[in-house]
Amino acid sequence: MIDLHTHTVFSDGELIPSELVRRAEFLGYRAIAITDHADYSNYQFIIENLLKTVEILTENTNIVVLPGVEITHVPPVKIPELIEKCRNEGAKVVVVHGETVVEPVAEGTNLAAIEGRADILAHPGLVDLKILEMAAKNGVAIEITARKGHNITNGYVVKIGREVGVRFVINTDAHAPSDLIDRAFAMKVGLGAGLTMREVEMAFATSEEMVRRKMGNEKAAL
Repeated sequence: MIDLHTHTVFSDGELIPSELVRRAEFLGYRAIAITDHADYSNYQFIIENLLKTVEILTENTNIVVLPGVEITHVPPVKIPELIEKCRNEGAKVVVVHGETVVEPVAEGTNLAAIEGRADILAHPGLVDLKILEMAAKNGVAIEITARKGHNITNGYVVKIGREVGVRFVINTDAHAPSDLIDRAFAMKVGLGAGLTMREVEMAFATSEEMVRRKMGNEKAAL
């Protein structure tokens, strides 16, 4: 299992990074990105503190740990700028909290995430086809989520995303220990969203390729 969207006590998660990683390791994870909710008030705090621990955890566990952020409820006009700032601070994975139907996310957030070339647009809700076309062109991965509530529109996202050839990833958006899943359950999430078995494997491969690229070794085995 590779999970590129999780949370810790640095935002609204329940676990410190070490416990999150240990629980993920127990479930057979090979790589995990810690992507706490960030805006202009806290992105430096999150990244600075993650950078203190991810190298230690990667070297002393069986998991590759990537520092990241999930840019959340930021005014759309400021999202591309914040994506760049987070990367400059050292974030390896930049997720944008998309226009889920269960939260009042500002209209234009999905588009801003794609224009700013985030790594992943999370739970994009009833996203417009043209935005997904742009995502495919810009290389932004689209999330199929295991998170309750956000996953309501997974089927819709798969249906129209498939039409334009977007790259999917399957993530948990974990906030609590019970949110973590193994590879077998991630496969069920993908199949339940309407992906074929081949498309699920392609989603897994997209996550793996992203980890390799972020680690600077695209040929490394995970």
